[in-house]
Amino acid sequence: MFLLIIFLVLSIFFSFLCSILEAVLLSITPSFLNMKLNEGASYAKTLKRLKDDIDQPLIAILTLNTIAHTVGAIGVGAQAENVFSAEQTVLGIPMIGVVSGVMTLLILVASEIIPKTIGANYWKSLAGFSTRTLDIMVKIMKYTGLMFILRLLTKMIGAEEGHGKSVFSRTEFVAMVEEGAKSGELNNTESKIINNLMKYQEILVEDVMTPRTVVNAADESMTIQEFYEANRNLRFSRIPIYKGDIDNITGYIMKDEVLENIIQNKGGETLSTLKRSITTVDDETPIPQMFEQFMNKREHIAQVTKNEFGGFEGIVTQEDVIETLLGLEIVDETDGIEDMRKLARKKSKQRAKLRGINEEESEE
Repeated sequence: MFLLIIFLVLSIFFSFLCSILEAVLLSITPSFLNMKLNEGASYAKTLKRLKDDIDQPLIAILTLNTIAHTVGAIGVGAQAENVFSAEQTVLGIPMIGVVSGVMTLLILVASEIIPKTIGANYWKSLAGFSTRTLDIMVKIMKYTGLMFILRLLTKMIGAEEGHGKSVFSRTEFVAMVEEGAKSGELNNTESKIINNLMKYQEILVEDVMTPRTVVNAADESMTIQEFYEANRNLRFSRIPIYKGDIDNITGYIMKDEVLENIIQNKGGETLSTLKRSITTVDDETPIPQMFEQFMNKREHIAQVTKNEFGGFEGIVTQEDVIETLLGLEIVDETDGIEDMRKLARKKSKQRAKLRGINEEESEE
């Protein structure tokens, strides 16, 4: 009976250990590993080596686990035959069969379900212990030559291209961010910005621009004084100007320069004297490309056309691009003061929703 218990306990113990090591090894994330490397954790470099060539620790785990199950089953079976006679039964079931059933149940629960649950839930705390244990197991297998033989067999079978490398897709990253927000590791603003950044490439200028129907523009032949009198409460810092009609945008003026010229008694001059050149972009230009263009040219505003030679569609600003990334209002909040601007904002939100842009809710 003593040997039966010894075989049973040893088999369950080593199988339990292997299951925990496997769960911890596979649960450790690249971000956690990098954090431990930066912190200078004593086991971090060893862990990186094991993760970079994950075949070695997995072979060590599976080898020990297989030996534990096989030797345990043979040992328990043999001792059960020595301890119990064929005539001994429990509820009509031979004792040897009962021992085999108990062994199977213990392997399932005590060496698979419980340890893997522990490893998956407490992998951060067990990372150091698991790394040191796996390092010893791998070294023993290398010393005995088993690692070389088993790795040779796996290479003969063939491995998938890229096997052993950590492939971190955008979808996985977004899912991780969502889990971080649910668990409280990230606040709503942080998760919103990261999610928007992942979708940034899919957003086009047409999704964030101010439509031509609500663009505040002025005729370049208008005098500075006339423009000032008509727009005393103007909130925009840059105003597009046109020649003849709004479809012919020729540039833009700065509000500050208008006020400066009024102070200097130059109100009789036309707006064209303050004109600055304006960039023209296609409405299907991706937002990242638009942002890069703003940065390179040190510009804050651009006119949007349907194509390179198409009609005027609207205005896009650097503020629009940044607000999209941050998940704020796509159309400037001051646009809400007029019915047409409310409609423009509503339409922009509808387009943005189709693109998957996260926005803050605001009252109309």
